[in-house]
Amino acid sequence: MPLATQAKSNKANATPVVDAKPQSSKGAAPIVTLASLSSHATPFDAYKATWSNFKATCPLKVLVIGAGVGGLTAAIGLTLSGHKVVIYEAVPTIKEAGAGIQVAPNASRILERFGVLEEIKKDAIMMERNSLRGWKEDVEIGWVPLMPSVGEKYNAPLMVVHRADLQRILLARAVALGVRIHTSSPVVACSPNFSASIMLGSGEWISGDIVIAADGIKSFVRAEIARRKGYKDTTVSTGDAAYRVVIDEERMRGDEEALKLLRGDVGSRWMGPGGHIMAYPVRSHKLYNMVLIHPIRPQQIDTESWTSPGSKAEMLKTYAGWNSTVRHLLSYVPDDGEVMEWTLNSHSPLPSWVEGKFVLIGDACHPMLPYVAQGAANAIEDAAVLTVALGLMDSPEKIKDALKAYEVIRKERGEAIQASARETQRILHLPDGKEQEERDRRIRESTEAARREGNGEKRNPDLWADQQWQEFMWGVDVMKDTMERWEDITRR
Repeated sequence: MPLATQAKSNKANATPVVDAKPQSSKGAAPIVTLASLSSHATPFDAYKATWSNFKATCPLKVLVIGAGVGGLTAAIGLTLSGHKVVIYEAVPTIKEAGAGIQVAPNASRILERFGVLEEIKKDAIMMERNSLRGWKEDVEIGWVPLMPSVGEKYNAPLMVVHRADLQRILLARAVALGVRIHTSSPVVACSPNFSASIMLGSGEWISGDIVIAADGIKSFVRAEIARRKGYKDTTVSTGDAAYRVVIDEERMRGDEEALKLLRGDVGSRWMGPGGHIMAYPVRSHKLYNMVLIHPIRPQQIDTESWTSPGSKAEMLKTYAGWNSTVRHLLSYVPDDGEVMEWTLNSHSPLPSWVEGKFVLIGDACHPMLPYVAQGAANAIEDAAVLTVALGLMDSPEKIKDALKAYEVIRKERGEAIQASARETQRILHLPDGKEQEERDRRIRESTEAARREGNGEKRNPDLWADQQWQEFMWGVDVMKDTMERWEDITRR
C-alpha cells in the first residue's frame, strides 16, 4: 500500500501556526502570512480575503498551454497575484464536455482563495456519504461519511460537480480577470534550449518569462522534453476502460428508486470482478452521473483518449450480470444518447517536471487514474503551488528557484497519489473469493469503527474511503507548505 510518503497535514482548523513571512530582499511586496492562512470565522470562510494581499514581488509574462482545469486555475491564481497570463489552446472552441468529478478539500480550499468556490457550490452536490456495495445483490458492505464532517475536519468542503460546470466557471473567472485566451492556437515547437518560447501552428513564435504546459495526457511539451533528453515517455495499459454516462431526471420519471438516488446526497460505489461503478447526482440533482469501469476489449489496448464514443448496447452487455439497480439505471441512457468511453492508461513517473523555463502541470506530468478521484484536484494543487512560488521570488533570475520549489512540493506527493490509484484499482476489482471476502470484512470493520469511535484506526482497503489516506490526500495545504518551506528549499 503506497503510504510511504506521509506529508505533514496542514488542516485549516489545526492549531494556529507561527507567523513566518518569507522576506524579499527588496522588501517591497506585501505577502499573505501563514497566520492569515489559518485564521477563520466559519469552516468554509477560512480563506476569503486572504489572497487580496498576495502580490508577486516580480510580475512575469506567463504563457500557459491548454485551457483545461489546470491551465485555467493557474491563469486565475497567477493573474490575481499580479502576473500577465496568456493562454494558448489548440481547439477552436472551448466546449463544455465531460461528466461528474469530485472537488475534494485539497482543491476546494484553493478554489475558495481564487474566488470561484461560491459559484461552483450553486450547482454542486455535497454528498453526505458514499455507500460501498456489492455488484451482484446490491447489498451495502460499508459506507464512508462525507459532508459535513469532512468539511469540518479539513475546513474545506467536498463536492461533486459536472466537469462542464467547473470549466465554465473557471473560464468565466479567467476572462473576467483579463486573461487573454487564444483558441485555434496549437503549440508545435519549443525553443531549442527551453527558454520560454513557443511556436504556434501559424508559424508565429511567442516569448515570455515562463511556459506552463497544461496540455493534457497527450502533452506535446512532455513528449518534446522526453525526445530531447533521450528518455522514453512510456504508457502502460491498466487493462481497464470506462464508460461515462449522465442520465437526465426526465428519463427517470415514474421510477421512485432511481429518483431516490438522483435526489439524495449519497454516492454509490458498486464493486465487482474486474470492474466497479461510481455514481452520484450532479447539477443540482438534475443529472445522475455514472462512471463504469470494466475490462478493456482487445481492440482498445493501444488507444489513449478521454473522449472516444461508446455503445449503449455494448455497455448493457458488459453489465448484464450486475444487480437490477445498475441495469435499470443504464436502461435510461437514450438509445441515441451520448455514451463516452475511454481507455485507462498509466504513465511512468517522469525524471523531472521542469526543463529550463518550461514546467508541466496536471495530466501532462501526473495523469491520474480515476480510482481515488484526484485528477482535477491535483492539477489545481499544481496551479496553486506555482502561484505561491512565482509570487515569492524576488527577481526573474529566481525563476529556477521557484520551479525547484514547485517540484519539491508537488512531485513526490503527486506521484504517491498516482500510485495509490493503481492499488485501489486492484482492491475494487477483486474476483469473488477469499480475497474479496477479506476486503469486504475489512470495509465493514472500518465502517463500524468510524461509526462507533469517529476515527480511522481501522484501515479501509479502498484508499479513497480510508481515513488515513484521506488525511494525506485532503488534509495537506500545498500553498501553506510552499510558504513554510520556501526559504529552506531555495537555500539548498
